Amino acid sequence: MRRGFVFDVVAAAVVVVANVLVAGNLLKGRDDFAPWFLSSVFVAVGLGLVLTARRKWPMGSLGAALAISGVATVAGVLWEPFVVVSLGLYLVTVRRGSRPALAYCLGVVSAASLVGQVVHPRWSLVVASCWTAAGLLLTMAAWVIGRTVHARRSDAERLERQREHQIVIDERLRIARELHDVVTHGMGLIAVKAGVANHIAEERPGEAREALRVIEATSREALTEMRRLLGVLRDETDGFSPPALAGLPDMVERVKSAGVRMELSVWPMDVPEGVELAVHRIVQEAVTNVVKHAAPATCRVDVREERGVVLIEVTDDGPGGDVTPGGHGLVGMRERVAMYGGRFEAGPLPERGFRVSATIPYKAQA
Repeated sequence: MRRGFVFDVVAAAVVVVANVLVAGNLLKGRDDFAPWFLSSVFVAVGLGLVLTARRKWPMGSLGAALAISGVATVAGVLWEPFVVVSLGLYLVTVRRGSRPALAYCLGVVSAASLVGQVVHPRWSLVVASCWTAAGLLLTMAAWVIGRTVHARRSDAERLERQREHQIVIDERLRIARELHDVVTHGMGLIAVKAGVANHIAEERPGEAREALRVIEATSREALTEMRRLLGVLRDETDGFSPPALAGLPDMVERVKSAGVRMELSVWPMDVPEGVELAVHRIVQEAVTNVVKHAAPATCRVDVREERGVVLIEVTDDGPGGDVTPGGHGLVGMRERVAMYGGRFEAGPLPERGFRVSATIPYKAQA
């Protein structure tokens, strides 16, 4: 956006200078030089101001350019063939693909040129015809180019939406596979404990009650994970052992070799396996992004639990930068947090660096 504004300022300066120079040369030697020249300068400055505002108010700027250029053409003080109108039409077409705007512009160019030549004939018929043809051709060319760019951007946006949708689907499938293993582990434990409880119920009732307590806790956790699996498709894969919070130090050690100085703070906590897996994956993805986009840098990972909510924060002191849409890492982290009804934020820090923050509640569901 800033680069485009700079381009508009430069283009506006060129338009103003060109109009002033052309007006000075063509009006030289006339008795009424001063009023005509000042009028030309006024029109040139007005068109320059309109051109600098076209990105913020595209339709309003195009309307103002048409009005100024049309009136100035009729009055005989416009010396460029609707260049500002063409630039304004281009931007409107790129953003909206508007056909009525082309009709209005062609109508104003034709009518103003015809009336201006009748009211204030500045040039011969041949020169006036060439000037009018140049205005019409510039307008048509601006619309055609803008229409092409608009079509390409629309196609690119559609493909990007499809890609983001596919990323979400792939991520959900991967999450489903991992949660499936967690639930399978829980159901297996329930089956074993149920068999033990049934075998020793009469001889050792205390141990049987302990087994039943394990079954109760495990079944609740497994049911919670099963609810999240509903509606999520799953592929068959080979066996998978989900990583736990205890695996974070090993991951940090591996990352250090990539030029990232790591600071890890993980508070002891007792959370369901699904939550543990989500925390591990979120930290893994966030640290991977640091390695990809910020190394060499210092990265701090803070994982703690407060009142049934796991708090995750990953910050770095790298160059920062805006969030790139459609990335697999952020999409995956957001999906994992959304599964638990938590909150996810990712963005640059005020001065430099980047921050990923996530909260995963689990006590309410359990």
